[in-house]
Formats: sequence, C-alpha cells, structure tokens
Amino acid sequence: MKLFICVIATAVVALTAAGDAFADASKGQAYFSVMGSYIDDDDDRNIDDGINGGQFGFGWAISQGWNVEAMMSASHGEGAPDYSYTGLGVDLQRVFRRDERFSPYLLAGLGYFDADPVGQENEDGSMYSLGAGFYYDLGSSNVALRGEWRSRTDSAGPDDLTDNLWSLGLQLPFGSGAPKWVDSDGDGVSDSLDRCPNTPAGTQVDAYGCELDSDGDGVVDSLDQCPNTPSGVSVDSRGCPLDSDRDGVPDDLDECPNTPAGAKVDAKGCELDSDGDGVVDSKDECPNTPKGDPVDKRGCTLRGEYVLQGTEFELNSDRLTAESIAVLSDVVDTLKRYPDLTFEIGGHTDSTGAADYNMGLSARRAQTVHDFLASKGIAVSRMSVKGYGETRPIESNDTDAGRAANRRVSLRANEE
Repeated sequence: MKLFICVIATAVVALTAAGDAFADASKGQAYFSVMGSYIDDDDDRNIDDGINGGQFGFGWAISQGWNVEAMMSASHGEGAPDYSYTGLGVDLQRVFRRDERFSPYLLAGLGYFDADPVGQENEDGSMYSLGAGFYYDLGSSNVALRGEWRSRTDSAGPDDLTDNLWSLGLQLPFGSGAPKWVDSDGDGVSDSLDRCPNTPAGTQVDAYGCELDSDGDGVVDSLDQCPNTPSGVSVDSRGCPLDSDRDGVPDDLDECPNTPAGAKVDAKGCELDSDGDGVVDSKDECPNTPKGDPVDKRGCTLRGEYVLQGTEFELNSDRLTAESIAVLSDVVDTLKRYPDLTFEIGGHTDSTGAADYNMGLSARRAQTVHDFLASKGIAVSRMSVKGYGETRPIESNDTDAGRAANRRVSLRANEE
C-alpha cells in the first residue's frame, strides 16, 4: 500500500512541473519502470484483493514499434493462509504512436512464478501474461506516467490460477536516443509528424503541422486575401478567384471570358449593350438604336433604306464582283437573325446612259442580289425586287463621288 501511494505522489508532482514533453523511451533507449499494483487474485488463492504489490521493469526500445522488457512482480496478500509470491519474466510490447505524447501498448509475456503460502511449502512453475497499457509523457523531467492491466496465469500449484493486475507508476528512460516528442516550431505537432517545419509562431496548423487552408484553394489562411473561395475555383497567389480578362468579374462567374481590355461589362462579365440591339457598345457604330429595330452587325438599323455598302457589279453588267460576295454573306447572317422581317431589294444607277437602259440594269442587279440571298437560305417569300434606275439619287450626279454613291443596291424593310 505504501509503495502505491508513493508512486502516485511522485506522478502528481511530475505532472505539476511538466514542461516540453519528452519520450518515455525513444528507439534505441533503455528504461526503468516502477509501478504499484491493485491485484484481483484468483478466487482459489483465498487472498483478499487489494493494493498489495508492485512491478519493476527494465526494458529496451528495440524499434519504433516494439519494446522488450524484463519484469519482476512481487506481492503479499492476507488470506487463509497469507500469501507471498514473485514473478520473473520477459515481456514483448507492441507500442503504438510512440511519437505522440500518449502512447498505448499491448503486451505478451512468459516467465517463472514462485508462490509462498505462509506455513506451507513453496510452489513454483511457469507463467504467461497478456495485457495492455499506456505511456503518457510528463515533461522535461523525461519521465512518463505508465498505466497497465495484466492478466497473469501461473502453473505453480495443482491448478492454473489467473490474477488480474491493475498497475500505475512511472517510467524513466536513460542512455542515448532522441526524444520522441519534439516540436521545434512550437505548433503542437511533433517534428516526426510535421510536414511543414518552421511554421511561423502563432499560426494555426492542421494535424500535419501545415498552416490551415480553410477554403481549400491552395493558399494558406495567413496569406489568403479572399477567404471562403468556393470549392474548385482557380485562384491567384493572393487566394482570390482568377479574372483572366481583367474585367472585374472572376472567371467562375464570367459568362463572357476574353472580354477586350478596357471594355465595360455587366455583372456577368459580358460587354454592355446599352441600346439592347444585340451589338455590344464597343462594336456598335449606331448607338441609341430605337428599341426593337432590326440591326446589322454594326448595330445600325435596317429600317428605312439600308444601302448594301460594298456591293458592286462588273461594268455595265449584273454580275457581282468577288468582293461583293463577302459583303452579301454578312447580309445573309443579319437577315437570318430576323426571320420575320420582309423587305424590298431596290436597284439604283447614276444618270450616265439612257434612262430606259438604266432602269432595266438596276432591276437586273436587284434580281441578282435576290437570287444570291435565296441561294443562301433566305426565303423568297420575304423578298421583293424593284429597279429604280436613276430616279432616286442620294448624291449629285455631277461628280464622280456622287455618281458612285447613286450606283447602289439597298434594302427597305416593310413596315408592319
């Protein structure tokens, strides 16, 4: 009883003075242990259970996961008769989490057992043990608190008897060997498990000693200027969502990537279209188009007379030039955006030549444009054709520039 009380008192003092934790024993070190035991004796011994014994051990940490230990147990119990017995044996321990402050273990042992009932002849025989325990590092004293349960069976008498020993005490390592629980950067994770040594003081870390990255974007919290980034979003070195086209809308929300530099955008990252005509402001040559007006790719209305700029014909012919084909292809694209729009194709000439000839030529040229549009999928029912000859000039026929402007093909949308 006195032995057990002394062991507990020593453990309390050591806990109170604990500083940085050191190992109970690290790989390659030897150790000595002393424990007091509460013994639950086999009923056939006729001995009162109680704190009536202790265990003493000398061991060696042969590897990271294994200890081998020579153990002696001794006790004296009151009964009918009183009983003293001693056990000598060798244990093999399987130690788990040796590099942590709390290290559980399992044990198996074999040995010699001597029983000495008072007033009777000594009995001896073999013994074997199975059990489990733990080590808890107390501090800079390099002392560990040790607790253990052991089931011990012996063959010293006519029958095998089994006792249960509940022991608590101290373990002191000695000799060479590095401490198992060293935390050089003071982050609470031992060096052997720390994947991120030299973490700045005061930084919160995970179980591996690495700085926390709460939103999982790859940028640690201490450097993350945009915490709570949605999962899976690509970020820059500041932890902020990427904005590849630098329009102020992050890529994960940008429905219009690759916006031209400097272009004004809406909340979706798309260029503004102030007049709502489907042509963004940076490309709209005719801003403030009336709402609902059909427009060409430049954002200009198709209402009124719409001149097919660049549509030219060979001299005194209704045959299109190669350059005109590209112009009319753009017209096809525009007309396909407005399938309900019907229109007249009008042909015009300057005043050079006979009026009758010019009237026929303008009609033929308008028909050529009609046929081209129809060949590209524009419904014939949407189009009508008319030649105006020289009757509707838009510039003076007295100059080369004026005559060139009057030689034209135009579209006029039918009013609904």
